[in-house]
Amino acid sequence: MIAPRAILRAIVAAAVVLALPAMPALAAPDWTRTQTVAVVAADYEFVPKDLVFRRGVAYRLQVENRGKEMHEFHAPEFFRASRLRNPGVLNADKTEIQVPPGAAKDLYLVPKRAGHYPLFCPDHDWAGMTGSITVR
Repeated sequence: MIAPRAILRAIVAAAVVLALPAMPALAAPDWTRTQTVAVVAADYEFVPKDLVFRRGVAYRLQVENRGKEMHEFHAPEFFRASRLRNPGVLNADKTEIQVPPGAAKDLYLVPKRAGHYPLFCPDHDWAGMTGSITVR
């Protein structure tokens, strides 16, 4: 005779296996439907300086340097709170996008956590090259 606990375990296991296809899977980002957020780094400012993203949406963050000096889009907390498609665009520490004068770089990402994140250029924050990133 089969013990009642064994029967109960078998029923629960079967229910879990049958329910798996109905459970929503963590969807992979659809990179073909990215939304572009363009930021211009000029001499001592980001334009726009305050960025807004939605959690779970795929983005192409395009940072263009129209200034005469190297600029960094430094937002380590934001990058850590996002899924990055091409993390090689970031520096070795994964804290910033370094953009030489006249160049542009694209980072594909999906913000995972809502919150407010600081943005600044470490070499020029003293001159007001700061901003903010909000993920809703």
